[in-house]
Amino acid sequence: MNQSNCPVPKDQQPTNEFIELSKSKIFSLPKSKKSFSFILIKYWVGTFIIFLAISSGSVYFETSTLKYILLSFFSSLSFPFLFSLRLYLGWNHIFKRLTSEKIEYEESGWYDGQIWIKPLNLKEKESLIAVMEVKPILKNLIQTISLITITALFGILLFQYRNI
Repeated sequence: MNQSNCPVPKDQQPTNEFIELSKSKIFSLPKSKKSFSFILIKYWVGTFIIFLAISSGSVYFETSTLKYILLSFFSSLSFPFLFSLRLYLGWNHIFKRLTSEKIEYEESGWYDGQIWIKPLNLKEKESLIAVMEVKPILKNLIQTISLITITALFGILLFQYRNI
């Protein structure tokens, strides 16, 4: 953005917010689908072990070891789900700011919010960033969240089956 024409503080400009989010160790993870999936699987296994330890004290599961393992297996999906959801919300916020025609910003605090309408050339530049950079990340995150949700729902149905 041209600093002479833009009243928006530098740290609140959508392009700069995108750059900062891209540099973040956590939010840059979903850029690569393979490494992101590998990290989520590692977290899933880690939380599965923790959930096994927590559930092992339950008297209810002394009669059915398979239910105990299945419950821990599918409930451990909660951490990867929440982690992916948080990443999605952050990237979706940036996507909306990049594709918006107006920029809402605050000069010194929450009480003095302003709105600045983007010029056409900036709007085109930021829309291109949104479509080329952010949209594939959002697509990857939506697929991941959908897969986790379907797996968790399958686990709930499987756990509800009484003959296991």
